[in-house]
Amino acid sequence: MVDPYKILKRPMLTEKSTSLREMESPKFTFVVDKKANKHQIREAVEQAFDLKGKIRSVRTMNVSGKPKGRLMRFNQGRTPDYKKAIVTLRKGETVPIFDSI
Repeated sequence: MVDPYKILKRPMLTEKSTSLREMESPKFTFVVDKKANKHQIREAVEQAFDLKGKIRSVRTMNVSGKPKGRLMRFNQGRTPDYKKAIVTLRKGETVPIFDSI
């Protein structure tokens, strides 16, 4: 098994992800490794936060980077692409790392 912290890079803290945590079935958002699949993400969350059998579903999406910098033809850079995972837990469950935020 791969180290779960190589798959889970960081939690995503946005206004939308905060509102998803407060739903009846809470949803937690993570930035994950671009090569990780749903099964690996589920195992990593279960192992890292001791949530064995408490995950309902995992949804993933690839987010492309935005253009940044000068709007000239050759000097334009981009923010890096990343993969985002939304993990839905069973009713009443929570991820401990988000409790302190």
